[in-house]
Amino acid sequence: MDKFDLEERLIEFSVLIIEIANELPNTKTGNHLAGQIIRSGTSLSLNYGEAQSAESRRDFIHKMKIILKELRETLICLKIIHRAKLHKDEAKLKRAMSENDELLSIFVKSIETAQKNLKK
Repeated sequence: MDKFDLEERLIEFSVLIIEIANELPNTKTGNHLAGQIIRSGTSLSLNYGEAQSAESRRDFIHKMKIILKELRETLICLKIIHRAKLHKDEAKLKRAMSENDELLSIFVKSIETAQKNLKK
């Protein structure tokens, strides 16, 4: 996958997360989870931009691991929203969870490859 394709995919995912957050109920729980998922779900794109400008391979791996942590946090938040039935559009939630899973796989593999290349 081209780095610009992945960047665009991350931006689209961040936009999807923003849409989901904006559609959560205006309750204490809804507002808390909206803030949380916006932070984790949008930081992916921003951290990916930083990873592209990494100062070393180790710095690149570190930034990629941050993205992985944020993806995991976002997925857990999506699961909480889904199980608590806080969002009316189940198809949108499932689409977000599916994309999150795919992105997790991409970043796990990317980190593994970068770590192997570091040892060379």
